[in-house]
Amino acid sequence: MRRFLLGLALVTTAVPAIAQDGKVPYWASIRAEEVNMRVGPGEDYRIVWVYRRAHLPMKVLRMKEGWRFVEDPDGARGWVLARFLTRERGAFVKGTEPVAMRERGAAEGKLLWRLAPGVVGLLGDCASGWCQFNVGPRQGYVEQSRLWGAEEL
Repeated sequence: MRRFLLGLALVTTAVPAIAQDGKVPYWASIRAEEVNMRVGPGEDYRIVWVYRRAHLPMKVLRMKEGWRFVEDPDGARGWVLARFLTRERGAFVKGTEPVAMRERGAAEGKLLWRLAPGVVGLLGDCASGWCQFNVGPRQGYVEQSRLWGAEEL
């Protein structure tokens, strides 16, 4: 019985330490086809937004148990269940004008496509102000300053 209680005490004290391991802020993206943002960290709280865009980047600002307090590309903030987020980086084309996707990370690189503001894709490595960016089967490089979710935190 004594071993059981000792083991139980170790498990209950270890869980909060593991949960606190993650450092914030960090980037995440939506993993599901539909995700609710709530005003508080629980399913009893009111839903303020429903997201229907996989890979939409989110800036995680705080963590509480299985919930993450996030900010979306428009600046809306609220709570999302952690299981609906992934650390796979997504990015969002910001601004009001289309952005060039180039063959290589340079302004002189061959123009492959023009991406409309609001396009969401998967983010690759960034260097010298350019990021690898995948939108479905299309792959290329986009200026880092034109992508929300590509900033270093």
